[in-house]
Amino acid sequence: MHAWRRALGRSGALAVLLAAVVIVSAGVGPVWIPPTDIAAILLDAVAVPTAVDLSGPTLEVTTRSLLRVPVDEVDRQIVMRVRLPRILLGAVVGFSLAAAGTVMQGIFRNPMADPSIIGVSSGAAVGAVGVIVAPVAVPTGLGIRGAAFVGALAAAFGVYLIATENGRTPVATLLLAGVAVQTFLGAVVSFLLLRSGESIRRALFWLMGHLKGATWPEVWTTLPLVLLPTLVLLAYARDLNVMLLGEEDARSLGIDVERTKRVLLGTASLVTAAGVAVAGVVGFVGLIVPHVMRLVVGPDHRVLLPTAGVAGASFLVATDTLARSGAVEVPVGIVTAALGAPFFLYLLRQREVHDL
Repeated sequence: MHAWRRALGRSGALAVLLAAVVIVSAGVGPVWIPPTDIAAILLDAVAVPTAVDLSGPTLEVTTRSLLRVPVDEVDRQIVMRVRLPRILLGAVVGFSLAAAGTVMQGIFRNPMADPSIIGVSSGAAVGAVGVIVAPVAVPTGLGIRGAAFVGALAAAFGVYLIATENGRTPVATLLLAGVAVQTFLGAVVSFLLLRSGESIRRALFWLMGHLKGATWPEVWTTLPLVLLPTLVLLAYARDLNVMLLGEEDARSLGIDVERTKRVLLGTASLVTAAGVAVAGVVGFVGLIVPHVMRLVVGPDHRVLLPTAGVAGASFLVATDTLARSGAVEVPVGIVTAALGAPFFLYLLRQREVHDL
């Protein structure tokens, strides 16, 4: 079967699983809502715009439901205003981390690589914690998420510049530069935390990764920043397959290795930055999910990349549901680490994690 056809089939099956996870997750909370009611609310939400008002300071769009499914108004408000933005933002972030992790493991040909390997998460942490601790020291209006996004991209670009010489970027040098920059930025974050005073709780909450307080504008802003670059990654999936043979063999087969690495690193960093900026540092999604999906669908990145993305979306939605279902909500990053680390060790013991 052609690779793209397999990718479509596998991704479609995982999308059905994601839809089921979303419906169950939307019903979980202080007020339990049955899955059938959630499905009715989602069907009722399918609407078309009927009028646009441009007279006010903001764009007002009037919509009309296509299906007009009878639903309880209180349940509809809970789902559409509170739970669904958080769930969909979690799906987008999970997709971004898993897709970027798949690409990083392919570039580095290293099963331990994840989206933070070139300092993206550490750069985002410096930006976000810097705004929390010393808001007057950063450009006004940037905000925590904007500062995290800028910090993530700046760290990735800095690592790339450090590792590049005479137009070539050796993977080993890139890895070592990433480790060094991560260590330095970790020290900066530690210093900022020491100076954070009463803001330390807020800074630690961001560093642990969370989706609390997600809004629809965050969903609509993050979605294109993840999906559009992912199309670029898919376009280079075949070249990434060839690069697994080694850079010299890839060159002999006609691949422009340096340009391919630049595009993949830059695009994967952008995807990671978009996710980390809105959710904080969420570990293990970009490490575990690509491994699991590689065992299921094989190493072909034309199939692995989209399936890992959709599986990562389901994983983060499920873990965030666990994070908020107890008596006290915990940051989702704690849950992903608590579940991901033992599972990764299990794979290691079973010798399921090996060279790519």
